Amino acid sequence: MIPASLVFALVAALLHVYIFTMESLTWARPATWKRFGVASQADAETTKPLAYNQGFYNLFLALGAFAGIAAVLFGQPRVGWTLIFSSCGSMFLASAVLALSGRKYLRAAATQGTAPLLAVVVGVLAVLAG
Repeated sequence: MIPASLVFALVAALLHVYIFTMESLTWARPATWKRFGVASQADAETTKPLAYNQGFYNLFLALGAFAGIAAVLFGQPRVGWTLIFSSCGSMFLASAVLALSGRKYLRAAATQGTAPLLAVVVGVLAVLAG
C-alpha cells in the first residue's frame, strides 16, 4: 500500500505544479484564463496578481508532497508521512472548498482532489497496517 500512496501523492504534486504553471506563469494567455472561466483579457489582467499568488500556494503544496515522498523513500517515514498528509490533506481540503463554490467547479474539484485524497487514505491504511 505504501507504493500506491506514494504514487497518488506524486500525481497530486505533479498536478499542482501544472496548476502553478497556469496560474503563475501563463495566466494572461487566453487558453489559460478561459480554462478558469475568466471572461476577458482585461479580467485576466485584473486578476493576474491573485492568480500569481494562488499559483505559488499550489507550488508549495506540491513541494511538500515531493519532500514527503523523498523522506519516506530515504528512510524517514515519520517526517515523510507528516509532509504527505499535511500537503495532500491541504490539497484535498482546497478541492472541497472549490466544490462548495458552485456546481460549475465540481469537475475541477474532483480532478484536483481525487489523487491527494487517495494518497492520504491509502497512506493512513499503510501506516496503520505497518
